[in-house]
Amino acid sequence: MNFLETNLVKLLFILLVLESCSSIKFNDETIIHKNEVYEDGRLLSNSPVNFIITTQSNKKFLGIPLGKILYESSSINPNDKFDLWVQKKLNRRKKLEDLISNKQINALKNYISKFNEWLRKTGEPPAYLKKNDIETSKKRIVQYYKNLGYYNVKVSVDSIRIKEKKIILKYKIEPNQKYLIESIIAEIESPQLKTLYDANKKKQIIIKGEPFEVYKFEKERERLFLLFKNNGIYNFQQNSVQFTAAIDSSGNDLNIPVKIKIEDIKKRVNDSIKTIPYKKYKIDEVLVFVDDSKNDFAKYSDSINYKDFKIYSKGKLKFKPKSITSGINVKKGKFYSDEDRNLTFRYFNNLKNFKYPSINYELSPNKESLIASIYLNPKERFSLGFDLDLSHSNIQDFGFGIGGGLGIRNLFSGTEILELNLKNTLGASRDIAQNDDKFFNLFELGADLKLTVPRILVPFNKKTLVPSIMSPKTEIILGTTLQENIGLDKQFFTGSYQFDWKPKKEQKIQFKLIELEFVNNRNLINYFNVYRNSYDRLNKIAKLYNGKTEILNQTGDLLIPDGTSAFINDVLNNETILNIDDNDYKTVNTIKERYDRLTANNLILGSSLNLNLNSQKSIFDENFYQFRLKIEWIGNLLNQFLKFSNSNKNNLGQYVLGGVSPSQYIKTEIDYIKHWSFGRERVIAFHAFTGLAIPYGNSNNIPFSRSYFSGGANDNRAWKAYKLGPGSSSNINEFNEANFKLAFNLEYRFAITGSLKGGLFIDLGNIWNLWDDVESDDMKFNSLEDLSEIAIGSGFGLRYDFDFFVFRFDTGFKTYNPSLEINERWWSEYNFRSAVFNIGINYPF
Repeated sequence: MNFLETNLVKLLFILLVLESCSSIKFNDETIIHKNEVYEDGRLLSNSPVNFIITTQSNKKFLGIPLGKILYESSSINPNDKFDLWVQKKLNRRKKLEDLISNKQINALKNYISKFNEWLRKTGEPPAYLKKNDIETSKKRIVQYYKNLGYYNVKVSVDSIRIKEKKIILKYKIEPNQKYLIESIIAEIESPQLKTLYDANKKKQIIIKGEPFEVYKFEKERERLFLLFKNNGIYNFQQNSVQFTAAIDSSGNDLNIPVKIKIEDIKKRVNDSIKTIPYKKYKIDEVLVFVDDSKNDFAKYSDSINYKDFKIYSKGKLKFKPKSITSGINVKKGKFYSDEDRNLTFRYFNNLKNFKYPSINYELSPNKESLIASIYLNPKERFSLGFDLDLSHSNIQDFGFGIGGGLGIRNLFSGTEILELNLKNTLGASRDIAQNDDKFFNLFELGADLKLTVPRILVPFNKKTLVPSIMSPKTEIILGTTLQENIGLDKQFFTGSYQFDWKPKKEQKIQFKLIELEFVNNRNLINYFNVYRNSYDRLNKIAKLYNGKTEILNQTGDLLIPDGTSAFINDVLNNETILNIDDNDYKTVNTIKERYDRLTANNLILGSSLNLNLNSQKSIFDENFYQFRLKIEWIGNLLNQFLKFSNSNKNNLGQYVLGGVSPSQYIKTEIDYIKHWSFGRERVIAFHAFTGLAIPYGNSNNIPFSRSYFSGGANDNRAWKAYKLGPGSSSNINEFNEANFKLAFNLEYRFAITGSLKGGLFIDLGNIWNLWDDVESDDMKFNSLEDLSEIAIGSGFGLRYDFDFFVFRFDTGFKTYNPSLEINERWWSEYNFRSAVFNIGINYPF
């Protein structure tokens, strides 16, 4: 750090101290320490009534009102205070200008002002007790209980002073008895509405004999509105439903008769009131306008009749009629339905070929039916996008990526979409020697091509198999990636033929009929440069048993790759003093097996099924669950074909295709998330995951890309990614993985102040090898007793909500480490020295 930077830091520190010294001070008003709410003497901790009172106290983190402290650390007029500080001493301005420029002084002033704004925005004003707040809170509580049917509720408030300027407010509620619904009488003017009402009375939300609760009447009004709007009453108005109740003001009679009154539309015509009866309307005609010129028929030069639709276009129609009409649920001869209208909207939005559509209804000339007009405004056929990424990792010191995407809509006139994406990444690494001394010595090029068709493309498919109401689509995806000087310089080739559809709004199914992945490792000689833990273990053994100096470098370490290969061969061919019963011999053999596994090329060809359930209604819904079930079956057909065609086998007895042994396994995953909201930004989140991949037939293990790992910012946060497990092994590899995983996470999330949130968490889980070729007992799952090897991490986190994403910083502590000796597993590494710090974007589950 140079002289100027040092002085700037000192100056900034002084100014921050000055800011804190000039913070807002307590005034003489009373501060609310906390509220306590009692119902018939019982303390309410998580009742909604706690959050409707207006005398809220300051939020606390570990008993400390951090938001209040931040707010009080700010200044009311930071610019004026800065100017006063500069002018306080005669030569201070001149000394500052000698130290830094006048422009930098103004920038520093602006920074302090912005920092002050952040303090006030993030912080929380002191919770002063204001005039009339208690009375307002009492009225709110009374109304809340009335809405629940308690019309004789009584509320009193006691204040307990715990310090000179701090009080505790105790709200005491006596609800008394609930009022009940004595009877329900419906007076409905329209005969057709009356018929619909009577036919659906079993679904009624307000029920005779149950408590008189206001929110149920609102739900009943909404139920009736949807009932009528989805059964032909296109002009039904929600305010036509009126409820009247005769409540005994004396409180003696707790039974309330209820009357539901639904009148026809009253419309003023000149000086008289005209009654328009509600009745059911059918759709007489469906018109589709492509190019969205509304009702200006003169602008449309072409029209065609397709089934029960009439399609208007400007010039020749560029879309196949079937692709437009197959998802329209508004059909000729059907009664009007809001649900059909919404499903039609969803269909066109999922096509991604049109801007937001509009659907209008008007009475036909005979006034007895409806004409539906659908207006479609096509998006631009071609779209082009670019992106630029800057990156840094343990592999590269600096890297940047340039990408671009081309989209073509309505490719074959059936609303298909073709997308081509390219990504080129260049990176610089000082760890890689280059003879020509190139700065950018890392290279990665990737491309993928995706065709999306809004229907299920199979020869035997019929519309009834997956109807358009389920938003079906077929995706054909091809992709490839080429690496240079990155790891083993892998080449990836991927392809899939998959179907997606939504049986219900909260359900999604994906079926990959063909799933292909081919991994080609082109730089095997770089293995021990990448997997340094394996090299260090091998090199340590070589220093004890190697007798060949020609395979060592000048420092006495094994050369890569010639020295490592030669020493492994010497050990396994019994050309050293090691024998098969020695632990070091077994270690070398394990290193060789892992080398063969991670350098082997993989051919994965099979199918998979993915089922997703999500009850979350919106991003603001914090009481929901998510469930995901995935099943993969890989290699069955391909290996059967190789078997019947008498293909060649390798030295392990596995069938090979082009020198590669195709993988064969079945894999199942279950993922479950559940959130419980406790109000005021307090949430308990639970996550459970289990996955098992079983190799068989042509495989003894699972490809590395399809195996499981544990640890990391979204898993067990007390361990780094790939550093936990398998089993009780002491994570001896750079990338520890296995074919069986269990993971459980429990997290309590709460608000600290403003956009700053907090979290306390417990993470449990591990990975094991099960029914594969790993022989080490400490890495295998042999029985239920191995559940004692589930690692436990716990910790806390800070999260800052930027509205469009959440920045997350979590600290995880190893609470129970199964890799240690049994008597040392609990709490022995529960300290900051062994803690793992995780940075993530958004919440992990």
